[in-house]
This record gives sequence, C-alpha cells and structure tokens, in this order.
Amino acid sequence: MRRVVLLVAGLMLAVTACSSGQQAAQNRQGQAGFVSGNGNVSVFAAADRKPAPELTGTTFDGKPWTLSDHRGKVVVLNVWGSWCPPCRKEAPDLVGAAKELGSSVQFIGLNTRDQDQAQAKKFVQEFGVPYPNLYDPSGKALLRFRGQIAPAAIPTTLVIDKSGKVAARVVGEVTKQTLVGMAKDAG
Repeated sequence: MRRVVLLVAGLMLAVTACSSGQQAAQNRQGQAGFVSGNGNVSVFAAADRKPAPELTGTTFDGKPWTLSDHRGKVVVLNVWGSWCPPCRKEAPDLVGAAKELGSSVQFIGLNTRDQDQAQAKKFVQEFGVPYPNLYDPSGKALLRFRGQIAPAAIPTTLVIDKSGKVAARVVGEVTKQTLVGMAKDAG
C-alpha cells in the first residue's frame, strides 16, 4: 500500500512539473504571463520628467525608425501584443486618437513577445493601424524602458514630450479621450 501511495505521489509531482513547464513555455512565447494594468494614468510635471531611452528598430514595412529623429514632436509609444486581449480592445481608440491628432503627434507601436511577425502584421491590418510599428519579439527594446514600463504590463502607452522626456503613462487600456488629452497637454 505504501508503494502505491508513493507511486501516485510521484506521478502527481511529474504531472504538476509538466504543466508548470508548459506554462513557462507559454510565458516565453508571449501567449500568457502578462499583467494587464487597470488603465492607471500617471502624468508627470515638466520638472519631474525622465528622458525616454533611445528606441530604434525596423518598422513592419522595413523602414528604419529612431525615437530621437522625432525630437521636437510629441510621440505616443504604445506597447502591445497581438495575443493580448486588452490590446485588441484598445486598438480602435489608439487608431481614433492617431487620426484625430494627425501629423501633430508621432505614434509608434512596439509589438512585443509575438513570435510570429505575421500575426503582428495581421493585427495591424485588422484594426487599420495607420502608424508605424516596430517588431520586438524578444522584448529587448521594451527592456530599455525599465523603470518607465514594467516588462509584463502589456499594454502600456507612453506620451513623450517634444524634448524626449516621458510626460505621461497609461498602464493598461487607454481610451481615445484620455490619449488625446495627454498628447495635447504634452505639446
């Protein structure tokens, strides 16, 4: 009887270890393991703003993109993943804000942890995203924003002022109205 109990306990331990390993694999693939924020808005006074790190990459259409090239203009950076339900929910609001603000604000998307760029491109096409997006499957570009964006807090949106400093942040879904107001205040 003792052997049966030990055998059952050993099997349960093995099954638990497998499911934990599967969850960890899903986390690495960006399919789970994200923490969606509650839409918490932080606005920083001009004297308290910290510089945004340099962000560079290649857009989905193959063009180089560098944050510092947009100094002198307000920039909205949205970190998203096609696998992220809150990202899908906020996409129409981001598109609406980008269209309303027009060329007065530079929008850039940072797609993170999508292992298949085709999925990310499909998301952009599905929602009619009019602004460029960078592909960051490993999260290296996102990690440059440590202290300003939590790596697991997807989606997060930053508003970067004309001097390249972070003026506002939304952790979680952003609405069009909030984003338009933050971008205008940063200008």
